[in-house]
Amino acid sequence: MKKVSILFFTILFFSNCATSKKVVNTISIKNEVNTFLINWHKAASEANFENYFGALDNTSIYIGTAAEEVWTKEQFAAFSKPYFDRGKAWSFTTLQRNIYVHKTGNIVWFDELLNTWMGTCRGSGVLEKTNDSWKIKHYVLSVTIPNDDIQKVIDAKKKNDAIFLKKFNE
Repeated sequence: MKKVSILFFTILFFSNCATSKKVVNTISIKNEVNTFLINWHKAASEANFENYFGALDNTSIYIGTAAEEVWTKEQFAAFSKPYFDRGKAWSFTTLQRNIYVHKTGNIVWFDELLNTWMGTCRGSGVLEKTNDSWKIKHYVLSVTIPNDDIQKVIDAKKKNDAIFLKKFNE
């Protein structure tokens, strides 16, 4: 009976070890990601091409404000290089940011309001942590439009949208 009890407790102990869950410190992760994003935006304002594009995963997608602006990292880097070469790309200052952490702790998604040369914009994205470093997998930049002004914007876009849709459907 003693041997059966020892065997039972041994099995119970190891099964508890195998099913124990990793505790994710969401506050620490949010602080880490916030600092990462601040530095990413800062790299653009300082025209630091290596730091800016080094923050993007090799498979990342960057979606800009125009309908045709859906870029791979390589395409976005090629488009942006002349701006960085001039010594200043763009300056986006964070007004507000929300960061959400996946239960595993290695995926986050976020949204942010930014002060930009275009006025207030919204950015949103997904980051993944691999090998102890965060990388941007997907980023979307959009121009915010007050609801009271949306009809003026819709009217202004009609000509451009017709041209884009014609190219898109070819």
